[in-house]
Amino acid sequence: MTDTATETTTEQHQFGAEVGRLLDLVVHSLYSEREIFLRELVANAADATDRRRFEALTHPELAPTAEPKVRIVPHKPERTLTISDDGIGMTREDMIGNLGTIARSGTRAFGETLASAKPEERPSLIGQFGVGFYSAFMVAERVEVTSRRAGSDEAWTWASDGRGAFTLAPATRTTPGTDVVLRLQSDAEEYLEPYRLETIVRKWADHVTIPVTIERDGKDVAANEGTALWRKSKSEVTEAQYKEFYRHLGAMFDEPWATLHWRAEGALEFYALLFFPSAKPFEAVEQERVSKVRLHVRRMFITDTAEILPPWLRFVTGIVDTEDLPLNVSREMLQSTPVLARIRKAVTNRVLTELKTRAKDEAAYAPFWENFGAIMKEGIWEDSDHRKDLAPLLRFRSSAVEGWTSFPAYVERMKPGQEAIYILAGDNAEALKNSAQLEGFRARGLEVLLLADSIDAFWPERMATFEEKPIRSVTQGAADLAKIPVEGEVAEAPDATALVAALKSALGDAVSEVRATDRLVESAVVLAPGAHGPDLQMQRLLRRSGRTSYAAAPVLEINPRHPLIAALIARHATGADLAGEAGMLLDLARVQDGDLPRDPAAFARRIEAALAGAFE
Repeated sequence: MTDTATETTTEQHQFGAEVGRLLDLVVHSLYSEREIFLRELVANAADATDRRRFEALTHPELAPTAEPKVRIVPHKPERTLTISDDGIGMTREDMIGNLGTIARSGTRAFGETLASAKPEERPSLIGQFGVGFYSAFMVAERVEVTSRRAGSDEAWTWASDGRGAFTLAPATRTTPGTDVVLRLQSDAEEYLEPYRLETIVRKWADHVTIPVTIERDGKDVAANEGTALWRKSKSEVTEAQYKEFYRHLGAMFDEPWATLHWRAEGALEFYALLFFPSAKPFEAVEQERVSKVRLHVRRMFITDTAEILPPWLRFVTGIVDTEDLPLNVSREMLQSTPVLARIRKAVTNRVLTELKTRAKDEAAYAPFWENFGAIMKEGIWEDSDHRKDLAPLLRFRSSAVEGWTSFPAYVERMKPGQEAIYILAGDNAEALKNSAQLEGFRARGLEVLLLADSIDAFWPERMATFEEKPIRSVTQGAADLAKIPVEGEVAEAPDATALVAALKSALGDAVSEVRATDRLVESAVVLAPGAHGPDLQMQRLLRRSGRTSYAAAPVLEINPRHPLIAALIARHATGADLAGEAGMLLDLARVQDGDLPRDPAAFARRIEAALAGAFE
């Protein structure tokens, strides 16, 4: 591989920067994971190989005689790790300029010469052979680089321990290219294990187009797939390839419900390949509210925590690959760079556009909504920028139609004189269909949307209207019923004023108010929130979470036309004490609304007593 230069021909040089401070920055701050050093060195090797191919277009004599590859060779006895390539190589001056000046990128300088080249001739420059190279010192106590420039017979060895100086000495290399030899630190011997190295390459450089091999048991074993599927045109990729890649990417066993594959060009350039699952994810994944779309830079994996998509689209998997970020971008930089902010916006808008298109086919959209609708509703609660786009994509069960329906469809069915869109939130859509809360609306032919996801107790607070129609809970919409007549004849209601006062006196602070209502038809009682309190479903969630101070006392509404209430009106007129009956009515209303009685054991005893009396 190399010959050791004699002391008389070895040149001593100082680094062209404040080495101690900059190397400390690279080793301890720039990279969050130690293993990234291998990604950087593989990137540099692949970049040099690509540069040689590019220059060979105009200088055919520079073309390699064999298929180029990046070769990784661990050697345990000497504790060395070698990364070799058949790339363009470096001259003595290149080594001083690129390796002897920290933060100077030979790749970047080379990239400036490509402006006039045809797009199909431009290599994909994935390396930053400057700062990235020095990540090697995270694991190495000494680094030697032996390189021979293509078209030259002269080779040189650059060596340094990264402490302030480097040496240059003549060397020999039989073919053009570069060997980077790392003498590993004692706590970095894990990087001499072929299986560990393969895992790192698979994670960080699986789709580098140059073959990468690792020597294992005397043989070179392929370590990367070498095909960046997302960089191909759609016409070049089959459905089988999409499915295979989808399953490989996320260890999924289903087939994608939808596949998005496109290239953004213009002021912002990136490739994207995204998948919508057809099966609901495991609960643990669903609860981790972070998008896991992978960010690549020039094919190289950077991170899967760049939050390319908002949390309410976290079920979407895939890859976004850009040329507009440096390969050594840190997680901290990702949070602030405007380039990534523009990518996020573009990718999110593209996903929403696809969903709008697919939502036109209700039958095909329904399975997707059943799997991921609850997650998407989180966007209404937390994302004001996309609330308007999300609203038409929402789907609901309804008191009036079978299957799923939408806000636009509901608005088309609204009755003349109906001012608002009515909703009812609870724990189960089927149970909500029989809720006493719906009786007055059903009697007037008013449709109610039934919401049964836990997030449904929250998001309506952030979305007051749809197409200028107020969105109102039926538990807070009693005043609207007075404006719309009941369909059919209605019996006259007896005066319940005295009973209302007696019940309020008996219940005390357990209720904020007792009142007669005409929104009941079959039920005797129903609960309503206080004048300034949250919706009843929200109050139940607050109580279940122990936040009783935020759950206001409800209003108890009674139906004077119901035989039970009519009997209590008559009994109260005789001067009877109705304290027990008042408690029963409140507990009955709570049970009807999906809640527990205040004292379940006492409630059970009252029911037992009532049943026993009925058989005497």
